[in-house]
Amino acid sequence: MSLKESLKNKLTKKELSLVPRSFDQIGNIAIFSEFPKELKKKEKLIGETLIKLNKNLKTAAIKSEKHSGRFRTKKVRIIAGEKTKGTTHKESGVILKLDVEKCYFSPRTGSERLRIAKLVKKNESVLVMFSGISPLPLVISKNSKAKEIYGIEINPVAHKYAEENIKLNKVKNVFLYKGDVKKILPKLKKFDRILMPHPTDAASYLDLAFKHLKKNGILHFYDFQEEDNFDKAVEKIKKKAKGKVLRVVKCGDYGPRIYRICVDFRFEKYL
Repeated sequence: MSLKESLKNKLTKKELSLVPRSFDQIGNIAIFSEFPKELKKKEKLIGETLIKLNKNLKTAAIKSEKHSGRFRTKKVRIIAGEKTKGTTHKESGVILKLDVEKCYFSPRTGSERLRIAKLVKKNESVLVMFSGISPLPLVISKNSKAKEIYGIEINPVAHKYAEENIKLNKVKNVFLYKGDVKKILPKLKKFDRILMPHPTDAASYLDLAFKHLKKNGILHFYDFQEEDNFDKAVEKIKKKAKGKVLRVVKCGDYGPRIYRICVDFRFEKYL
């Protein structure tokens, strides 16, 4: 039974038409991204109904702000169930502990993380910029034969969870650094593959990335672009380096006709 069907005798037809059709599930927490103000008085009822329908859920919440600030975090307001923002999420053979309000994490990009992991070749040295609670390093570690995966994260809370997740998943080839990528990366070596999963600001780190990418290494550059303007993301890369675009992949909606995309680029020479 769907959420709307369960609420049929508890809401008016007008209210039913406004019930959100989707939500993000992170561990046992359901988070509504959009929640009409007209349903303010019924949000607890809707949250409780959703929890009853899904045995894997213990908490229902509303995202009260979009991701913002230096750490790309969001404000979350609990409307039903357990009063906790901490949870454990599972994907692609990986266990991830986090606080949904203090750490950036999107379950919607799980398939993209697995796509990247399957591209990683044996004995590669991989760098993940802006690694958060370490979903990408861990998914790569568990689903590839990478030699080593490095992660850099500036949010101290996310970094702390990442360290805990490394121990929880018992991996030995993931190495984490807390701090600003622009300060830490210059101290590190060159890599076979670099990931830049921060669409709003990745372009400002391209120079640094290419200086630490081996010749014929692979860059995964993420960007937000309108459907007809994916070439703009490619242009950002080609202004900095010579190489070959292997593919441009849609990996999530961001807004009307705006997508999160990834440009897979084989690096030849820094310009």
